[in-house]
Amino acid sequence: MTTNESPRTTPATTATAATPEAPARLDYARTAPKAFRAMIALDAAAREGLDPALVELVQMRTSQLNGCAYCLDMHAKDARKAGETDERIYLLPVWPEAPAGVYTERERAALALAEEITRIGGGVSDAVYARAAAHFAEAELAQLISVCFTINAWNRINVATRKTPGTA
Repeated sequence: MTTNESPRTTPATTATAATPEAPARLDYARTAPKAFRAMIALDAAAREGLDPALVELVQMRTSQLNGCAYCLDMHAKDARKAGETDERIYLLPVWPEAPAGVYTERERAALALAEEITRIGGGVSDAVYARAAAHFAEAELAQLISVCFTINAWNRINVATRKTPGTA
């Protein structure tokens, strides 16, 4: 989200979660169990070696951008369990404008990378990649990229199937 863009204009307002008018479409885990298990394994592998709170921030921000209410709900709850504060969760949609000290430079680098990976249209800029590389060792950076593409895949599965928030 750019600094002048309202959070109300993000894709989150256009995605459709399951509602009485728009029920869930299918149970992905039951209907595609082999693919679902592979996604679970990929998700677990992607997280290895990264701070759980950082992973949750990246997953929440990506879910906001993709309009995935199910993942946003689940990862906000997981973030709180990992010790995340309400202030940091509430400010996440506008993290670039958050006061100094709310997010570390390392977290800001991760969030910027996650946003460019999610909004793949222009690719990942050299500046954003260099910023992330300055804060993450090469192995950590590979893991962070893995977390980004994994949550994007989960978002697409859950948006397509209208997974109901609060059913995790």
